[in-house]
Amino acid sequence: MSLAPDPLAKPLDHLALNGRDEAVALVLRAETLSWKALRSRVAQLAAWLQDLVPEKGARVATWAAKGELTCLMPLAAARAGLVHVPVNPLLKHAQVKHIVQDCSASALIGTKARLSSLEEGDTPAHCVVMDEIEAMEAAKAFSGSLGPSVADPEDLAAILYTSGSTGKPKGVMLSHANMWLGAASVATYLGMADDDVTLAVLPLSFDYGQNQLLSTWYAGGTVVPLDYLTPRDVTKACAKHGVTTLAAVPPLWVQLVEQEWPEEAVASMRRLTNSGGALTIDLVKALRSIFQQSRLFPMYGLTEAFRSTYLDPELVDAHPTSMGMAIPFAEILVIDDGGDIADPDEEGELVHCGPLVAQGYWQDAERTAERFKPAPAASQYGGMAVWSGDRVKRDANGLLYFVGRRDAMIKSAGNRISPQEVEDAAVATGLVDEAVALGVPDPRLGQAIHLVVRGSGDEEGLRKALRRDLPNFMQPGVIRWVDVMPLNPNGKIDRTSLAQQAMAEHAA
Repeated sequence: MSLAPDPLAKPLDHLALNGRDEAVALVLRAETLSWKALRSRVAQLAAWLQDLVPEKGARVATWAAKGELTCLMPLAAARAGLVHVPVNPLLKHAQVKHIVQDCSASALIGTKARLSSLEEGDTPAHCVVMDEIEAMEAAKAFSGSLGPSVADPEDLAAILYTSGSTGKPKGVMLSHANMWLGAASVATYLGMADDDVTLAVLPLSFDYGQNQLLSTWYAGGTVVPLDYLTPRDVTKACAKHGVTTLAAVPPLWVQLVEQEWPEEAVASMRRLTNSGGALTIDLVKALRSIFQQSRLFPMYGLTEAFRSTYLDPELVDAHPTSMGMAIPFAEILVIDDGGDIADPDEEGELVHCGPLVAQGYWQDAERTAERFKPAPAASQYGGMAVWSGDRVKRDANGLLYFVGRRDAMIKSAGNRISPQEVEDAAVATGLVDEAVALGVPDPRLGQAIHLVVRGSGDEEGLRKALRRDLPNFMQPGVIRWVDVMPLNPNGKIDRTSLAQQAMAEHAA
């Protein structure tokens, strides 16, 4: 059965109540949890968390691969009255230090290997640091059990850290309502049902990745979390588990369409979803040739408002480059430079209004004010809106098309990368005096990082230091050394000319 949107948000942990007792809710490596078992585990983990961190609204961070902890924590932390902060397992200690200190985490639970990379002083003085295995054993041995919460849906439930075009990652504050309605919206327009099986291949620290869990559980379906090493792992898992729903980003789709797909992996697939970058026409054709009976959903979103648009699968072939229309619970306006609704085919800024809009950036009033502003007068919802900075057009039929991005964000392998974060890491090595990070087109990554630096010329030393300090997806593909950085008329580094040079080198 498909679901109709529920106009009333509930506390997030109520998602644990949506499935049939004996049906499968979660397939882990070592065991399979029924919905009855899922409810029991969430109740026990929530009780243990509440005992560990009694303060309501305290932040609890997880830094681990996909498993029972990372899958149950969004619901258990919400039930315990805590705020979950999922940390991308690919991040290195410098980024994790910033996140746990910025949110003043009361607890950090992670894998032993990851925690061992932290240094003294990296976590707040009051923060309890626990190994994932020890934490789960302690939770399962705990005698208490906590029932469904009565939290206000507007209470803070999670902080998701995302890179901006400048500076360090910022924490997007999501309420119970944001996450509940996001799950309801996606489950509705995808037509998900209680017999669906979702292969969760995306990181659970991303809004798109976390929604793999929440939208499936909203529909009462089954989640199979997978940390894959090769694309072949994905095809094998689809066949083994009878997967019906697969979400990915373009660079992963590029790898997946190059694989041999067994019939049993294709036959069960009902839908494919894409976000984190646009699908190319060739990639759409390749997906169509493999998954001939599956529905393809191109989508656009931003962490500050979760998801904004999707393209109806029936329109993909005729309008392959369109972003589609607003998802349920979202109002998407195209606003011209004068602040009015743009005319059809006129370029404007995408403004997202409605209950999916996040609560701003954690303890960052300045950057919150830049992105979260009062909704345009034409909005039916009013209140605060997310002014995306993305330039779009809406055609006469109401379909949206992406034009460009105002900021300097680099989108690589589905990750939003702050140029300044890469630049700061390069300068911090002591081998570089000045650095500029740029994105250049890449057929597999979407964009690759092109780093222009002035300094010692020790490329081997620089690369070694960057591998130590930055995750793999932030590593530059090309490092270009210059004697002098070009300046613009204001005396600042001329990023435009550097970008033009990088594009010319890339084209050559």
